Amino acid sequence: MPGIDKLPIEETFEDSPQTRSLLGVFEEDAAAISNYSQKLFQAMNRIYDAQNELSAATHLTSKLLKEYEKQRFPLCSDDEVMSSTLQHFAKVIDELSSCHAVLSTQLADAMMFPITQFKERDLREILTMKEVFQIASDDHDMAINRYSRLSKRRDNEKVKGEVMEDVYTSRKKQHQTMMHYFTALNTLQYKKKIAILEPLLGYMQAQINFFKLGSENLTQQWEDFLTNIGTSVQNVRREMDGEVDVMQQTIQDLEQASDLLYMPDPDPSQVPVNRNLTRKAGYLYRRNKTGLVSSSWERQYFFTQGGNLMGQARGHVAGGLVMDIDNCSVMAVDCEDRRFCFQITSFDGKKVVILQADSRKDCEEWIATINNISKRIYLSENPEEIAARVNQSALEAVTPSPSFQQRHESMRPTTQGRSRAARTSSVSSVGSETASPALSVLSLDALVGPDTPIQFDIISPVSEEYAGQAKAAGQGRTNPFGESGDTPPEESEDSILHQLFIVRFLGSMEVKNADSSDVIYETMRQILAARAIHNIFRMTESHLLVTCDCLKLIDPQTQVTRLRFPLSSVVVCSSHQENKRLFGFVLQTAEGRVDGRPVTVCYIFESNNDGEKICDSVGLAKQIAFHSEMDRKATEKKEEQDKAKEKQQEELSKQKQIEKDLEEQSRLIAASSRPTPPAPNADGQFLVLSKSQSEDSDAGPEGREKGESEA
Repeated sequence: MPGIDKLPIEETFEDSPQTRSLLGVFEEDAAAISNYSQKLFQAMNRIYDAQNELSAATHLTSKLLKEYEKQRFPLCSDDEVMSSTLQHFAKVIDELSSCHAVLSTQLADAMMFPITQFKERDLREILTMKEVFQIASDDHDMAINRYSRLSKRRDNEKVKGEVMEDVYTSRKKQHQTMMHYFTALNTLQYKKKIAILEPLLGYMQAQINFFKLGSENLTQQWEDFLTNIGTSVQNVRREMDGEVDVMQQTIQDLEQASDLLYMPDPDPSQVPVNRNLTRKAGYLYRRNKTGLVSSSWERQYFFTQGGNLMGQARGHVAGGLVMDIDNCSVMAVDCEDRRFCFQITSFDGKKVVILQADSRKDCEEWIATINNISKRIYLSENPEEIAARVNQSALEAVTPSPSFQQRHESMRPTTQGRSRAARTSSVSSVGSETASPALSVLSLDALVGPDTPIQFDIISPVSEEYAGQAKAAGQGRTNPFGESGDTPPEESEDSILHQLFIVRFLGSMEVKNADSSDVIYETMRQILAARAIHNIFRMTESHLLVTCDCLKLIDPQTQVTRLRFPLSSVVVCSSHQENKRLFGFVLQTAEGRVDGRPVTVCYIFESNNDGEKICDSVGLAKQIAFHSEMDRKATEKKEEQDKAKEKQQEELSKQKQIEKDLEEQSRLIAASSRPTPPAPNADGQFLVLSKSQSEDSDAGPEGREKGESEA
């Protein structure tokens, strides 16, 4: 046998921490031995009980077979062959019963007695000595503490003697107890092997003796029968192994296919949302009102059945009707204490149900499914195909055509040919433009001030410029949600680009520099750090509408415009370099100038989609707006040139008319300057004109009119 580690008895008086640590290892080993011995004792006790039961059952079977001939059966009562056969079986079984009884006696003596003695005597002795040692150790510590508190100023010999006697007694007791305890633990290492091996040796010896007795009763017929049974068992085992391999492969395939579904909120890029469903089932949380302002959430199993939404609680046999969802309305809502919530409103508006899904994917699929059911698509022959066509049509209605987008992509100016002013007013995405060396060395304080306040929520949905326009026009009232009665001219026109994104507002703050996307990265860092420091986790969800005129933040519940950003004021737009769902843009406005400089504010959002796509959409809108503005300016310039040409033509026609009038006047003057014969009067005599009349006649009609006016 290998060497056994021992506790050093000679170090018991010193009682060092190393000795105590080694003692702890031995005590842990003793506890493990006790636990294992208890389990082994239970197993061996079951063997012993089973052997006793088998011996008793075998003896009872033999007894019943012997009593067969005493039975009075209505039929075949004189079957001597059956009786003699059963008597033979009874004799053989009785001999087997005797063998089992001998085996039970041998098991009791050779197997159960050693392990029972080890369990009841040795292990219990270890536990008792452990308790005694613990008590002695505690008494010694208390005596030492009392001895250490003796005052050197007041030396009471009687008290000092008692304390010293107490220390002597407790130290001696601890030392003696510790030595005996160490001896018992060292001895236990040997007793452990004996207690395990001796019962096993007795068990095997008893079984060998039993098998020797049984082998005398075995014949060749029994051996052939056992061989056949063994062959059948091997065939079953091979069949089982083949079935196990098939099941293991099935488990691997299912685990690989379901790996993404284990996450409560899977990545939409890996597990896409199916918006073409007309039936859905799953667990949701339902909000129940428990008071005027309090509510509780209950988890239930919901499923759609035709045009009805059904709910079934755990333990219920069948589900119940929650509400009729034909012609209903459904939308995502922002609950203060829950995520992924949506609200279903009946067609008459009298019943409202708020539910919570486990993930954003489930929430969007439930909303899409209920929308499809509310349109009664489920009544058609191919509901999923029709739902796919409807959703595709809706998607095409809000997405620009590829040919138009490619045309504007080709019209974008190159980055190298841009001037500094054009680069400042353009919108760039992450990786689209490299930062200049001057921007890379800017300090963080040059981008964002260290004490700049941060706004974490959208607090003012009212647009002041629209309110001012409504007051100036004297018509159109402004409601509390910021909408005016008159639509602004730029919003009334149809925009070429309409793209809608779901975003959550993280915060905004005023910045100092807007020349590059570095200011957006620094603003993201400060806003996220401030949210973590102040434990601000609530975010306002909105719909970001990107058009060629402006960016709008729309309330998803009321469809009211919360904020409107003119596209011309957006200077830079960029997404985060690592977390692509974070993006932001810098807005530069001429209103509220500080020291003659425009106010520059950076807004940070989190999106469900890739933030770079949103930035590309904003960039496309800027390009479309730029080319539209260039076309408008070219049209205005052409109109101005046409007006100048028309004005020049009018001037030329007027000049020609003046020249024509002058020629006509000169002709009349020349005609009037020729001498005319005196005109005869009515009597046939000539009339002599006076000098004044002659001047009037020379002046022509203009002279006469002048004279009449003077008169």
